[in-house]
Amino acid sequence: MVAPIIVALGGSLFYGDHDVKTWLGQLRQTIVHLEGNGRKLGFVVGGGKPAREGIQLASHVLTDRYKLDEIGIAATRLNATVLQSMLSDIGCKVSQEIPTTTELAAQMLNEFDIVVMGGTTPGHTTDAVSVAFARDAGAAHVIIATNVSHVYTADPRTNPDAEPLEVLSLNELQEITGKEAMGPGQSAAVDPIAVNLAIECGLKIGVLDGRDIRRIEDAVEGRPFEGTLVHPE
Repeated sequence: MVAPIIVALGGSLFYGDHDVKTWLGQLRQTIVHLEGNGRKLGFVVGGGKPAREGIQLASHVLTDRYKLDEIGIAATRLNATVLQSMLSDIGCKVSQEIPTTTELAAQMLNEFDIVVMGGTTPGHTTDAVSVAFARDAGAAHVIIATNVSHVYTADPRTNPDAEPLEVLSLNELQEITGKEAMGPGQSAAVDPIAVNLAIECGLKIGVLDGRDIRRIEDAVEGRPFEGTLVHPE
């Protein structure tokens, strides 16, 4: 059996400044094509705008980081339900349940072609969830699709001298991201906890701009893609 492919879809892809309606249609078409080619696909969906706004609202009355994280997780599962419903509506063999653990998600891939999930537990971003999903499902690599084209040497939003990287090791990526967990609502090209877990599992990571569906398809199909390939040592 072909190993499953795990794809993390950043919440920014569902609420960005691009044409989201067209993007969703292209994503749907690509998934149908991949399923038709016999691919097993696991998707982990981020929270995006609903997560940020929910956390911001709750932060006026809550200080418990655990509870703020739970609000963000609820947003990821909302977005996951949107994608799952879209695929179910067109007849894809997709799980009707949004799993709440990566172990359950991996089990579902034995029965379904496609499994869609969001977050799991506070302290774990959807990047980390996607790596854990890949580990439990026996996948060799994870694709992290977000609204940035590459991993950069520094944050390109604040550092004009930041340069995109096409290939690097997991340890080199860890030097960029650090090892400490991010706070609720924070974001990075790749979550440090996901990097730590990928090092433990020896997984490859592909980071790319998911607004261009062709890049996701290229990465899933094992073709060269525009983005950053992160390999184990």
